[in-house]
Amino acid sequence: MSSNYFEWRKHQNIRPLKLKNKEKFYSDIINIEHSWSGRMDTNVGNTFIMEAEQQLINAIELYELGYFDCAYYSLRSAIDLSTTMVFLCDLPDNDRGKYLKDWKNIEDFPLRGTMIAKLKKANNVFCDMYDKMPNFFNRAHVLSSRLNKFVHKQGLVQFYVSRNHPIYGNKSDINFIEDFESDLKECIAVVAVMRLAIDPFPVLLMDEEILYRCFDSLTEPYSENFVSEYIGKDIIEEYKTTDIYRGTYKSFENEEKKNQTVFDIMKHQYINTTKKDDIFAQLHLLPIHDIISTVIALSCDKVVKVYTMDGLLMYFTDKNTNRTKHSWSGADFKKFQEPIEKINQPYDEAFISVFNFDNEYYFAEHNELLDQDDVTNINEYTHQVMLKYNVQ
Repeated sequence: MSSNYFEWRKHQNIRPLKLKNKEKFYSDIINIEHSWSGRMDTNVGNTFIMEAEQQLINAIELYELGYFDCAYYSLRSAIDLSTTMVFLCDLPDNDRGKYLKDWKNIEDFPLRGTMIAKLKKANNVFCDMYDKMPNFFNRAHVLSSRLNKFVHKQGLVQFYVSRNHPIYGNKSDINFIEDFESDLKECIAVVAVMRLAIDPFPVLLMDEEILYRCFDSLTEPYSENFVSEYIGKDIIEEYKTTDIYRGTYKSFENEEKKNQTVFDIMKHQYINTTKKDDIFAQLHLLPIHDIISTVIALSCDKVVKVYTMDGLLMYFTDKNTNRTKHSWSGADFKKFQEPIEKINQPYDEAFISVFNFDNEYYFAEHNELLDQDDVTNINEYTHQVMLKYNVQ
């Protein structure tokens, strides 16, 4: 057979389509990507979040290539993954370990319907959500039924040889695209809500009263627009009646609320050295790396950035200038630790000076050379603050 036949046959019943909202979907799905959980007992929960997100992206790409049934397989896979994630996180410890082992070893494992039935009997987070969020689970049931029509190819309209036949033409492409985009949005919503069975932080942190009282969570909050467009405020209000949301909310509501300056240090690693009073009023609310890095920046006007954890963590200040380096490598900071003289080491157009506090290296970046008074002041000032906050 000739190569021309292969090319013709490969594309014979395939008709690519264009999604007008593709870039927006990519942008909105970032809400799921940034919803990582900081829970240490969720097994592979974050991996499931990433894989469900990947399946949503795959669905978009496959649909545009013309493989519409494969796109719907990916949509259903995203739903199945989010269910499996909850199943492996929400079961009692003994059952969870058994099923996780079976899942990892690719042995017998329950299907989605069976998982949901077991979760409802487990009387944990999912069961409470199922009881208190009827609107969401009704929507999810309708969506699942619709996806199955494509997955099981019920009706000739699901056949490539029918839908893309020249006689059929492209008369209904607009409706077909609109239906897919609607189903995609519903799948995004299901994955985003099922994620909330692990912990409530994507929704909890939308409330500034909690955001400014919380620790530096790995999780980013869902955006208001994302909730409004995909999940729906009615479903979020239902979720806020669940035990997991209400209990976590109460655990933070009495914590001291951070001012904007201290919050920016914790969350964004931005040190505004002009706000010393605000910083010292709540320095006790910060973890040790934040405290030491902040004090180094405050103790010397020449310091514009501070790095720690071998350069993995970088704090910038209001004193940054264009001369400071905007990209960095951990290998650079390994080298800065080696010389006997660790002060005023050249770094691009600036300098790095290395200090040791709490048995860890801190790297101060500065545009002007430090003199002995600067070095003494950094050491003494930082040690004084460390003693005040019981840091050795």
